[in-house]
Amino acid sequence: MNTKLHAICDSHGRPLNLFVSAGQVSDYIGARALLSSLPDVDWLLGDRGYDADWFREALKDKGIRACIPGRKQRKMTVKYDKRRYKRRNRIEIMFGRLKDWRRVATRYDRCPKVFLSAIALAAIVIYWL
Repeated sequence: MNTKLHAICDSHGRPLNLFVSAGQVSDYIGARALLSSLPDVDWLLGDRGYDADWFREALKDKGIRACIPGRKQRKMTVKYDKRRYKRRNRIEIMFGRLKDWRRVATRYDRCPKVFLSAIALAAIVIYWL
């Protein structure tokens, strides 16, 4: 049993919204679930898993510029701001802080709802520290 955590965080690396999906499911499921809860921002930094034309169009419709590198098997390369993409380390640091909580890192909970609530508790503490 494994899960995948999708998160939206602010520019300071504080978690804003979380979504847990099954581990074998594509990242597009998480992108679709979190799309409606995106805050009013200028840029969205995401990894290659979120590279989809429909996602880029949805972001464009909301007035958000995507900084997502294209997948390697993409036929036409996608331009992205490499300097801005380096700031994505704040997202990785946020995931690292969540994993400082042993209950989250080792996934004690079998039920996804209980696991998400443990992540939410850790996220609240991280947000205020």
